[in-house]
This record gives sequence, C-alpha cells and structure tokens, in this order.
Amino acid sequence: MKSLMPGVYWQDIAVGDRFRTMRRTITETDIINFVSVTGMLEEMFVDATFQAQGRGSIGGGRFAPAALTYTIIEGLLCQTLIQGTGLALLEVHKKVLAPVHAGDTVHAVVTIDGVRPTSKGNRAIVSATNEVFNQHGDKVMSYVAVRMLAGRDAPAG
Repeated sequence: MKSLMPGVYWQDIAVGDRFRTMRRTITETDIINFVSVTGMLEEMFVDATFQAQGRGSIGGGRFAPAALTYTIIEGLLCQTLIQGTGLALLEVHKKVLAPVHAGDTVHAVVTIDGVRPTSKGNRAIVSATNEVFNQHGDKVMSYVAVRMLAGRDAPAG
C-alpha cells in the first residue's frame, strides 16, 4: 500500500527549492478560539466595533493576531512538507508586514535557504524563508524558520 506520508526528507531538498502551501481562510471563529486559548484578549481582537469607533486605522474587519497567521501557516507545513520528517523547530525570525483580517485567505511560498547535514548523517538543519501572502497577493508576513529534518536511514549492510 502506498503511503501519503512522510513529508520531505532533507536529502530531497536543495538550496533554492521553492514550495507553495495550500490556502486557508482565516475565520471569525479562528480568531476568537485563538485569542481565547492563548489569552490574547486584546480589544482589537475581541471587539467587533473596535475599528468603527475610530480606534483602528486599518479597515477590513476584525484583526487576526499575527501569531495566528504564523501558526496557520506552520499548520499547513506540518500537514505537508514536514509531516513525519520534522524533528524540531529551532529558530524563528518573523516580520509582520500588513494586517490580516477575518475573511482573508493566506498561503505561503517557502524557499529553502540552507541545508546542513548533522554529524549523525540521518538529519539536517534546514533554514527556509516563508513569505505569507493574502488573497490579493499582498505579502503580509515574512519569516525565516530553522528546523531539524529527518533523513532516510542508511541501508543496512
């Protein structure tokens, strides 16, 4: 039987490789559940009238926390690129470029920046730039993630 897993082994990627994730629409429910479970109960996230009262300068509906946008993209990557091969998330350097609102649809373009095998040989440190775009093609976030990825086991013998 063929398996839909695992994700990508480090031996199957190279510097310069690019991948596009699936798209995901951010919903009101996503925002409320996320801010409730994390305790990010800021008025801009929980008060639907926040912008209408002149306290928010960027239109478009309820704001989504940047942390939610980032974790949605990471979830898409966990379901695909690193499913079963991701061993550790080691570093993240993130820059938020524009707001994301309820109803926006996001996806990421992942570019492999570095692949460095470890001394064990069956794993590598992989760095990638993840550029996050909304449905209009506007870049809303960019982050570099450094991960440890599994490799194929060496054949016995």
